[in-house]
Amino acid sequence: MLNNILIYISSVIIIIWGIAHIIPTKSVVAGYGEISRDNKLIFMMEWIAEGTALIFIGVLTLLINILNGYQNLVSLNVFRISAAMLIIMAILTALTGARTKVVFFKICPFIKTFGAVLLLLAVYL
Repeated sequence: MLNNILIYISSVIIIIWGIAHIIPTKSVVAGYGEISRDNKLIFMMEWIAEGTALIFIGVLTLLINILNGYQNLVSLNVFRISAAMLIIMAILTALTGARTKVVFFKICPFIKTFGAVLLLLAVYL
């Protein structure tokens, strides 16, 4: 039961964080000031891509747990791989965006890591 709760919490946190990435895309890109149209499109693409990747990870772990439970080997591997991806994304953010003055970027690695830790706890408890 605790395993399910940990997976659900992790999934919801990651989905919400992904949505939180996508919603402010226009204002984030505008914050870069006067840049070329191509650069604006690239920033938008990257910003939305990270948000959709987070939503995908959250939805994947949620649906795997709902449809297959957390105890079969495939489910456990999906949770492990998803946690690994969240950790990789957290490290990337820590080395790049979190080094800026933007608070959103500074907390991002912690949220991703927290989601990963919850998944790993669900797998190994």
